[in-house]
Amino acid sequence: MDKTVATAAEAVADIPAGARLAVGGFGVCGVPQELIDALYDQGADALEVVSNNCGTDDHGLGILLRAGRIARVTGSYVGENKEFARQYLAGELELELVPQGTLAERLRAGGAGIPAFYTPAGVGTAVAEGGVPWRYAADGSVAVESPAKEVRAFGGRSYVLEEAVTTDYALVRASRGDRHGNLVFDKTTANFNPLCAMAGRITVAEVEELVEPGEIDPAEVHLPGVYVQRVVAVRRRNAKPVEKRTVREAVDAAEGSAA
Repeated sequence: MDKTVATAAEAVADIPAGARLAVGGFGVCGVPQELIDALYDQGADALEVVSNNCGTDDHGLGILLRAGRIARVTGSYVGENKEFARQYLAGELELELVPQGTLAERLRAGGAGIPAFYTPAGVGTAVAEGGVPWRYAADGSVAVESPAKEVRAFGGRSYVLEEAVTTDYALVRASRGDRHGNLVFDKTTANFNPLCAMAGRITVAEVEELVEPGEIDPAEVHLPGVYVQRVVAVRRRNAKPVEKRTVREAVDAAEGSAA
């Protein structure tokens, strides 16, 4: 029942080339950075990633992207990653953009064993009608585009059919976890992490604090251990990255007091 592994390297050692991964995090918050770094060192490539975004140029999934290890991304936000945009427009990367709430529900549905569901999000747009470029050719033409989806009316309102997402592996980060895989997420880190963990057939969780079974109050568990296969303790971060720093110009002290 003890699901702990000694190192992040051991936890991701069997992830093969071409694997489909669900990766937690939102921007630079709650990102399983230790597991991503270990996967970079491990060398797996041609990866298909499902995540809210693909990190920044030098953080999170952006590290794998910059190294040319990612072949396809399913996500809802491109963010500040210039390399992400370059690879997509150059035809080096396939991208399926999904409305953020729909992406969250597709992951949750996959973990709950629900194969598909209807949602009003995207009705009347290219999300439902198809034709969104998934991959460009080198000459700038569209090589692969999104297909049209089934639209059906319920109670006089139209809904589009969306398929659930399941992946070979999931990489997530939690604040606390026990040896049985029960996880607790701190504030915003409870973004896509629980949903990605549910969608993975093999879920690997890096935890900042590893405790013994029974030390976490059952009422405080955000994700039960049934969804988690491996747990690895990692160091707590002293400094967290900022995706886009915005500051106002300095104001002269005398001027400020006069105002």
